[in-house]
Amino acid sequence: MAVDARPGAAVPAPAAAPDAGPRAALSRALAVPFALGLVAVLPGWVATQPGPGAHDEAFWLQLTVCVYAGARLTAMVLSSRRRLVQGSFWLFVYIAMGIAPLAQTVLDRVPTPVVGPRSDTVLAIALVLVGVVAFDVGALLARHRPSVRRVVPRVAASVHRPRLYAFVVFSWAASALMVVRLGGLGVFFSSRQEISESVAGALGPAAGAAAVSQAGSAFLRGFGTVPALLALLLLTRWLVTSRTARRRPLVPLLWVVTLGVNAVVNNPISNPRYWFLTVLFALLFTAFPRSPVMYRSALALGAVVALVVFPFADRFRYADDSGPARETESVLMPLTLKDYDQVGMIANTVSFADAGTGHTYGRQFSGTLLFFVPRSVWSGKPADSGVRVGEWMGMNNTNLSSPLWAELWLDFGPFGMALGFVGVGYAASRADRRYVSQTLDDPRPGHVMAVVIPLVAGYGFILLRGPLLQASGRVAIAVLCLALVTTFRPDPRRMLR
Repeated sequence: MAVDARPGAAVPAPAAAPDAGPRAALSRALAVPFALGLVAVLPGWVATQPGPGAHDEAFWLQLTVCVYAGARLTAMVLSSRRRLVQGSFWLFVYIAMGIAPLAQTVLDRVPTPVVGPRSDTVLAIALVLVGVVAFDVGALLARHRPSVRRVVPRVAASVHRPRLYAFVVFSWAASALMVVRLGGLGVFFSSRQEISESVAGALGPAAGAAAVSQAGSAFLRGFGTVPALLALLLLTRWLVTSRTARRRPLVPLLWVVTLGVNAVVNNPISNPRYWFLTVLFALLFTAFPRSPVMYRSALALGAVVALVVFPFADRFRYADDSGPARETESVLMPLTLKDYDQVGMIANTVSFADAGTGHTYGRQFSGTLLFFVPRSVWSGKPADSGVRVGEWMGMNNTNLSSPLWAELWLDFGPFGMALGFVGVGYAASRADRRYVSQTLDDPRPGHVMAVVIPLVAGYGFILLRGPLLQASGRVAIAVLCLALVTTFRPDPRRMLR
């Protein structure tokens, strides 16, 4: 059946639910073993491994987080509709807040020193549990939100076709500038250490202070990577939803060139693993917007990648063998590396506040919102939370995580943290519903949110890991780029079709 692509035209609903038929039968056949694997088998196997860790309150609380997150991740994977943002949230919680910290508890080994008493670790795990329950409460509130009759119909944000062409060229230029400034293509296929040194060299001696250098590095790499990724997602969405676009030689040609640009600037060798995970998730969910198989596979395989690939991919961080040695006396040892220091850093944040700083009551969050204000203008601008806690701990390397739990707790206390996660859960559920409405109910190629929500689902790993101040730069660049290509005027001559 032909679909009228004109703005405001009625789009017939799909004849059957996307999971009807054999796919639904397959999901039911796999539901029990999959749920048992995530909820019971894997946590139970980790918990019973030999190790010197005590089976105290922290151990049992951590096991509870594993079971709860495993049950919720199972529900996301086997859901009849794709819940991208909620699915990525539960995938992060299950791995980074559940399985990995449980392994660290069993082995009594942490990637980042925990300087406070054991009671701070117990409180940190309890805060994680409170946060995930609050997230579920927010999602439940969104699901049962009363419908509001609109007097004025909502105008969806759409991609402006001429602006998109100009933006694609701009993304190529921004990426090319970064490649030239960093010394050529070879740097992007060496190591993260070498590309970091190239960034520092590109900023020049005028960069001076470390804070200025860090800001310049974020600006250079942000404009070199984010526009290229957004251009690829927008072109991918256009191609997979429009037969007209696939018949135009120009659009596939733009897509191929943009894919090549991304293979250089967004490859997994020269980029942080969490950023590459963002690229991968956003591209898969944009390229396969109607495929329940791809959605379920991405979440299920995401757990395998995080548990197996991430720890060993750390070798790309160093140019030679000078990186940290890999000990193999336990199969759980890879889960004690720096990728999974989130629960320990929440405990350190609790100790940091108890040492006299206390809660900041929004001051840290104001620094995140106003990240673009230079320190020369705002002399008291707060450093990111991970750096502050790391300096207080006396760490040489202060590039530490500051999970969203720690950020909200440090700013607003336990009650404010719980309310914050209620809001996050509500927003995630609403975003997932919007994604379904714009990919199944009204699958026109120009919907901006059909690209934004997969990007948010992927970038959610970085936002949850923190610190928020470090993550805010790329968010601002993405918002600026989307503003350049978005229109709210339904002009068929200038919209994608």
